[in-house]
Amino acid sequence: MLVVRAARSDDHAAFVDLARAAGPGFTSLSLDDEALHAKLLKSEQAFEGKLPDRSDCVYQLMLEDDVTGQVYGTAAVKAQVGVKKPYFDFKIFTIAQSSKEAERRFDMDAMLLVNDFAGCTEVGSLFVSDALRGSGAGRLTSQCRYMLVAADRSRFGSRILSELRGVVDERGESVFYEHVTRPFFRMSFEEADTLSASTDNQFILDLMPRSAIFLDLLPSEVQAVIGKTHPHGANALRLLEDEGFRYDRYVDIFDGGPLVSCETDDVRTIKDSRLMTVADRAPGSERVRALISNNQMPDFRCVHAEVSVTGDAVSLDADAARALKASAGQTVRLWTKELS
Repeated sequence: MLVVRAARSDDHAAFVDLARAAGPGFTSLSLDDEALHAKLLKSEQAFEGKLPDRSDCVYQLMLEDDVTGQVYGTAAVKAQVGVKKPYFDFKIFTIAQSSKEAERRFDMDAMLLVNDFAGCTEVGSLFVSDALRGSGAGRLTSQCRYMLVAADRSRFGSRILSELRGVVDERGESVFYEHVTRPFFRMSFEEADTLSASTDNQFILDLMPRSAIFLDLLPSEVQAVIGKTHPHGANALRLLEDEGFRYDRYVDIFDGGPLVSCETDDVRTIKDSRLMTVADRAPGSERVRALISNNQMPDFRCVHAEVSVTGDAVSLDADAARALKASAGQTVRLWTKELS
C-alpha cells in the first residue's frame, strides 16, 4: 500500500534522487545535496513542534511503498510564506487607455512585481516518479497535504496558495524568463532559479524593476505562455482546481507559471473531512473509497483505502491499519466523496 508520511532525515538519498529526476525549473528542489538534507532536518523539527516561528516551518512529505520502503514521490507544505523571505510574483493588471482626440478606447495588460501573499500557507514541491504516473499516486500525494493542514489548523495561515511550474522546454529554458526577467538579472534561468531557492530573495528586490511591464510590448510567443503551466503540471492544476483553488492573474517571475489560491477553510478536503474513531472490526460489504490520515503531526501518515463507515466509526482493513499505524479506538481523519 502507498502511504504519504512525514519525511525523515534518513530519506536523504531518496530525496536527492527525486530532486534530480524533477529536472530544471522545479525551484523548491533545485538545491544541492547538503541543502536538501538541511530541508529534511528542518522538516523533522517542524513536525515535532520545535520551531515556534511558523515562517520557519516547512513540512516535507514522502510517498512510500509501505511494504518495500521505496520512496516514489514528495510534496511539501510551507506554513507561512512572504514574512522573513519575500514571496514575489507578478500581478497582472488591466489598464484602461482612452483619448477623445484620437478617438481611441482600449485596455492594456501590465505586470507589476508584488508580495501580496505574506502570511499565507503554500502547498508545493509535488513530484511523483514516472513509474507511478496514472496510478492515482499524484492525487494521493496532493490531497494528503490538506489532511496535514486539517490536523492542526493553528499552524497554518488563513489562505493557501500554490505556484505551478510554467512552460520550460526540454533544455530547461523558459521563453518567459529570456524576454522578461533575464534582461534585469543578467544570469541564466538555472542560476536565478537556484539563487531563489537558496537565498532570501533580496537579489530580486535589488534587480527587478519597480515599474509596470506591458504585455503588449512582449513577443507573441512570450504572451502565449503567461499564466500557463508546464505540460507535466496540467494534472496538478486540475487537482488544485478540484479543491477550490482559482487563478487570479498572479504569475511566477521566472517562468510565468500560474499562482492559484483559496481560503484555507474553503479547501474541499479540509472543509469536508471528518474525525472518526477506528472500529474494532474489519470493513463490511458496503465499502467506500476514502482518504484517511492518522491526524497526528509528529508522525503524520495518510492513505487511500476502502473502508466501511457506520456513524462516527470507520472500519479499516489490515493493510490500511498497518500503514497508518492505527488501532481500534484511535481517532483518524476521513474524507470521501460519498460523505462530503
